[in-house]
Amino acid sequence: MTTVYLIRHAEAEGNLYRIAHGQYDGLITDRGYQQLRVLKKRFDAVTIDAVYSSDLFRARTTARAIYEPKGLELHLEPAFREIHMGCWEGHTWQELTTAYPAQMLYFNRRLDKFHVAGSETAQQVLDRYIPALKRVAAENDGKTIAVFSHGAAMRMVLGTLNGLPLSQVGETPHGDNTAVSLLEINGDDIRVVYMNDNSHQVEAGLSTFAKQTWWRDKRMMSGGQYYKDMDETTAARFGVPAGGKRIAVWFENEPVGAVQLLPDQAADAGWIGYYYLEPTMRGKNYGIPPLGQAVQFYRARGLDRLRLRCPEEQTRGFFAHYGFYPLEGDVMEKYIGYEPREIVW
Repeated sequence: MTTVYLIRHAEAEGNLYRIAHGQYDGLITDRGYQQLRVLKKRFDAVTIDAVYSSDLFRARTTARAIYEPKGLELHLEPAFREIHMGCWEGHTWQELTTAYPAQMLYFNRRLDKFHVAGSETAQQVLDRYIPALKRVAAENDGKTIAVFSHGAAMRMVLGTLNGLPLSQVGETPHGDNTAVSLLEINGDDIRVVYMNDNSHQVEAGLSTFAKQTWWRDKRMMSGGQYYKDMDETTAARFGVPAGGKRIAVWFENEPVGAVQLLPDQAADAGWIGYYYLEPTMRGKNYGIPPLGQAVQFYRARGLDRLRLRCPEEQTRGFFAHYGFYPLEGDVMEKYIGYEPREIVW
């Protein structure tokens, strides 16, 4: 028999910015790195013989919490990737809820029916994932291993291992970032001992789910912002200067903010020229997701740094909390590339 700890990745960009990141290779957030240290502490006294991970950045980075302190090798396994979301990749959950209401319901509640252009089906995920679990268990018979993976794929797998058909897997709960499930695998027999334990992050005050509400909704609808190209009326309303790519931030049926991107300002970094949210929307986490629009826009253009000018002290504190650090004068910068980040355990 092989003991398997199945662990979801730490908080990543898709979680923070409320964007569908299936196999889009998003980064771990600053809070995600804090979660890694808590996860490492949870496993300090647990013997682990081998570590496997999805090859996506957010999963293999989370795996560092176990394999680095224990001096183990990391084995990358693409079969443990998140579901590929096809044409949904990179779009906000609110946008997808509006554009694909039936498929969104299927994704959350009737996985046997989910399929959009270019996506995997839930059955295809199971067909690659469960055989890989059995294989790595057989390779480590009698040992204890850790496997790092992704929320939607794990929900499908854990629900199936608990005996549910895909038509009912949508009734099972989602797992928090770094939530731990325990499996015992003996040949083709897989027993779920427990699932989705996030107590280590709750006790540390670092639970992602504690900051969000979508997972409590029976429909599991995201709510929140979506984005449109900005017209001149909206630009005038929010005082957005001319030039660059101007994005209107919408909430329900009303524009509530603006983001201006200046792709021609510098060749070595992307620039946010203007970032605004209506005062009535502030202090409610609505100012965070628009950052994801800038990150994805410039990363797709091969840039690994994001800059802005911010002279106001209070606003500087907001951007600092989400990964921006001061440069010269009032310029702040955020690294959005894939260079491994040093972690002090």
